[in-house]
Amino acid sequence: MSFKNKMKNFFTVDDEEYEYVEEQPEEQEEIEPYRQSGRNQNQNVVSLKSVQSSSKVVLCEPRTYNEAQEIADHVVNRRAVVLNLQRVDHHQAKRIVDFLSGTVYAVNGDIQKLGSQTFLCAPDNIELTGSISDMLEEQDDYNKRW
Repeated sequence: MSFKNKMKNFFTVDDEEYEYVEEQPEEQEEIEPYRQSGRNQNQNVVSLKSVQSSSKVVLCEPRTYNEAQEIADHVVNRRAVVLNLQRVDHHQAKRIVDFLSGTVYAVNGDIQKLGSQTFLCAPDNIELTGSISDMLEEQDDYNKRW
């Protein structure tokens, strides 16, 4: 045997030495006996959204911008926050709403204006439907006339 053949045999793998066997996962066999047919199968299904703990709503009335972090912590902890900004000057109120808008965006939530100085910040576990801002604008226009 030449040196060249020895090197070739050293670096090549013979397919005859190895036997390839495909195995099916055992999980499929275990799942089959548990499957039910017909109507009973749908009755045993429980939505994971309904299993979540009860939702809480927090009412906040900040007096300064420094309280925005505490309010944001409520939203991050999956609690809805009703925010009354009547006791804060306009500049600080705008900063608080901007800060909370970023927080709500980060948790895939929603923020809606409820009144002229009232907002609702809701995380993604709270579903908000409807809108009242159209009615508020009409009411503001009505009040301006009188």
